[in-house]
Amino acid sequence: MGEHAFGQPLTRLEDDALLRGAGRFTDDIRMAREARAVVLRSPHAHARLHRIDAGRARALPGVLAILTGADVAVDGPGPVLSELGLPTFPKTGPTPGPVVKPTLPVLSDGIVRFVGEPVALIVAETETAARDAAEAIEIDYEPLPAVIDMTEAISGAPAIWPDAPRNIAFEWHGGDPEATSAAFAKAVHVSRLTVVNNRVAGAAIETRVAIGVFDGRYTLTTGTQMPHGIKATLARMLRVEPAMVRVVSEDVGGGFGLKNALYAEHALVLWAAKRLGRPVRWVSDRAEAFATDYAARDNLTTVEIAMDAEGDFLGMRVDSLAALGAYISPKGLNSPVNNTPAFAGVYRTPAIHVRVRGVFTNTASTDVYRGAGRPEALYALERAVDAAARETGRDPIALRRLNLIRPADLPRATPLGLLYDSGDFERILDRALAESKHRSFAARRDDSARRGQLRGFGFAHLCERVAGAWPESAELRIEKGKATIYAGTMANGQGHHTAYAHLVAIRLGLKPEEIGFVQGDTDRIADGHGTGGSASLVLGGSALHGAIEEVIRKARPKAAERLEAAAVDLEFDDGAYVVAGTDRRLAFAELARDLTVSGQHLFKPTNHTYPNGCHVAEVEVDPETGVVEIRRYLVVHDFGVILNPLLLKGQIDGGVAQGLGQAAMEQIVYGKDGQLLTGSLMDYTLPRAADFPEIEFISCPTPAPTNPLGVKGCGEAGCAAAPPALVNAVIDALSPYGIRHIDMPLTPERVWRAIQAAR
Repeated sequence: MGEHAFGQPLTRLEDDALLRGAGRFTDDIRMAREARAVVLRSPHAHARLHRIDAGRARALPGVLAILTGADVAVDGPGPVLSELGLPTFPKTGPTPGPVVKPTLPVLSDGIVRFVGEPVALIVAETETAARDAAEAIEIDYEPLPAVIDMTEAISGAPAIWPDAPRNIAFEWHGGDPEATSAAFAKAVHVSRLTVVNNRVAGAAIETRVAIGVFDGRYTLTTGTQMPHGIKATLARMLRVEPAMVRVVSEDVGGGFGLKNALYAEHALVLWAAKRLGRPVRWVSDRAEAFATDYAARDNLTTVEIAMDAEGDFLGMRVDSLAALGAYISPKGLNSPVNNTPAFAGVYRTPAIHVRVRGVFTNTASTDVYRGAGRPEALYALERAVDAAARETGRDPIALRRLNLIRPADLPRATPLGLLYDSGDFERILDRALAESKHRSFAARRDDSARRGQLRGFGFAHLCERVAGAWPESAELRIEKGKATIYAGTMANGQGHHTAYAHLVAIRLGLKPEEIGFVQGDTDRIADGHGTGGSASLVLGGSALHGAIEEVIRKARPKAAERLEAAAVDLEFDDGAYVVAGTDRRLAFAELARDLTVSGQHLFKPTNHTYPNGCHVAEVEVDPETGVVEIRRYLVVHDFGVILNPLLLKGQIDGGVAQGLGQAAMEQIVYGKDGQLLTGSLMDYTLPRAADFPEIEFISCPTPAPTNPLGVKGCGEAGCAAAPPALVNAVIDALSPYGIRHIDMPLTPERVWRAIQAAR
């Protein structure tokens, strides 16, 4: 194994082509005779369509087709399908009622319900001709009342959907309400905090692109994280057998969950391509992306913690409103409820009850985004624990330590249905405090005060459940010396080729740079769930591990021939077959030159993995301007066995940057009329490298017992822990003013106003 062992850095195999501009993103791909599509979108947040007159537009040069909801009714695709229902995991208390699931048409059915909703598809020879035609279409809108704020939506505002009279799509309960009520009845102190998890944009560097082809069957080329899921949903919408649909995804410039699910444009370009008999391309511009990509987060959550006289947690009660937008997106039921088990955190809280209500508003739909509910839950939890400590005069660190789950408690069932199987939470806490030099913080705070600055220390302690909800497949083929991996996952920037080739190199002794990699084509990959939930290395890597072992088994007779030994006498170690008890060996790389063999494996997890860690933020706040400067950010985390520290650090840095971006600067804002006020990069602030210090990382691993690699998912830890760590640090800095909470994002104006109000 040597240089390719676990834990050894391997530079990314993908980067050479990407840095030379040789990547193959969807808009780099060209089709013969392709036409260009533009979507005409509603300028109103809520309105009735009385008339669409496209006569003048159809007569313009180069226009090939103008399609509306009336055309959809004749031969168009069915509505965009929701892929998820409310989960039965964790166990529920009161029986949840039915979910109000309104139809999401690919083109408006006569009423538009958010700014940007598709009204017509214009296809022309050029994009310019299509845009000119879009401007020439005359539409008679009758504006209707718009509901934007969640609390107003459930408090007497007009109903967006008649079967949701208070704009509530569902009410869902998790945990045990009776046990939780009993715990609160015994409490000496109850702490209560309400927090906003601000609506944010995915803002992937590559906007959405879709190319549709029909040549007897449908082929969609698009950047997606889950090609097979898109294929299955499209087949249902187009009313054809799955074999009639192919989905191809090459390089993907960022996904973050918002490229998991199907969008209307995926079906529209295929429908138009069939009608016109030629390929149809649609490319979103950045303003269109802000208005119409599925948004993220947008929760209002109240957490109550019941404690006894010593500070032990007796119970927790959570009440959350989750904005769904005007429609429920394909995976829109996931984030609000499916990851509520994160409210258990790293604590021994014996009873927890969670209530979640999904709320319709006249805004773009929300969907999964890096963390998919874990960041929402962990932010509310870790802010509430800090607030409980301050309310009761306790040190936030001491209160956490008192309530931590201990190694001797493992395995431990949580009140929200998980089974924690590994981790040493107190060791993580101790290491974080030591490495952050917490004991000398008071001296640093005094130094800041001498310079007129307020210094704060904050942290977040978290445990996530990731990578256990679905099976994943992989195949390894050896063909005359050439090894090729066929992966059911789908990379969107993480470096899957590098990680999987590393695994093959470790076990078979092949050179990583000579190992081929195939993904993202439903004709070439038999099956696969795709990428999400920090699952790729855990599930995809374990599937590949099984495929490698199958190759070793199948090649054993060939090796026995070459070694002139019985197959049962061969052992496999360090990339070679060895005749037991002798020094006779045959390297797999040598055998592979004349070998044609394949191995396939479907890995079915028996439990999730539980990465856990402590993130520490130290900040300075200028009380005269409200500017927050992050002086230090430290991550001490248990990600299980580390395969490639370079890939791991990239995931940590990216996740933390997204989390700090949400905490400090990002927010989608609508006006009261539903107009998007943050519809460009001039209005929506994205984090830059200069905004943060170097992110320090220390590994403190315990192997995951439920997969053969011992790895735990790492992709979402940063964005889950960074918001509470930063906000806790800022509130600590502002504690001399008696400030208990400020909602994200902590912009200078928001912090300055809080200081002025406190003064």
